[in-house]
Amino acid sequence: MPTAAAPSQDAERPQLFPAGKLGTTKAKILDAAYRRLAQQGYAALSTREIARDAGVNHALINYHFRTKDQLVIAVLDEANRQLLARQQQMYRGPGGFAEKWAQARRFYETDLASGFVRLQAELWAAGMSNAELREKFRPRIRAWKQVVLGGVREAFATADACGIELPAPFTAEVVATWISEFWLGMEFADLIGDREEQRIHGDALDAMERLLQRLDARARKRGAASRSGRSRGSPKRRRT
Repeated sequence: MPTAAAPSQDAERPQLFPAGKLGTTKAKILDAAYRRLAQQGYAALSTREIARDAGVNHALINYHFRTKDQLVIAVLDEANRQLLARQQQMYRGPGGFAEKWAQARRFYETDLASGFVRLQAELWAAGMSNAELREKFRPRIRAWKQVVLGGVREAFATADACGIELPAPFTAEVVATWISEFWLGMEFADLIGDREEQRIHGDALDAMERLLQRLDARARKRGAASRSGRSRGSPKRRRT
């Protein structure tokens, strides 16, 4: 899934917040819970161990979050907030579609190293048997998918302006679904360390990047032609 989490300075110590933002008790608890989830998973999560890691009294976890699941959702919310802000900034920023696709791939590598990919997979799996957790988790995934859809709609608008018309079944919604579901499946394969799947996924990501490079080239060519046409059609300045 195209960090949620800030890049870890130490691969063995995932972080939700940089050290400079750990001034409050709540932030320390969230950061410690994130590390536990990223390294040991949901099933082994212990609020007493989180409190010890955070250097706070165990009672403060109950005070701030009430239950373990509410703490887990709070961790996901903060990680998801960072992820969505990062993705939206990328899509709004300069650069072509291929460049943004390459940036999304770099983000993913950071997410994998930081433990965020495992955190999402753990909560997805836990939600299978925990209905309350599942209901809270699903809208967070939908929010990410909406960001992906926005990026695909922008690409479709550019393609249409360049005269590239796809058959009716190939809507932005369909293509966004392919991308988001592929990405989620890729995450699970990467987490279990399937080398052959990882190689095939890399080929698929490369192929999409090359396709987007062609779209970028068409868009640049159209932009150059449009500027040239305006220049030729502009009235000559009258001599005085």
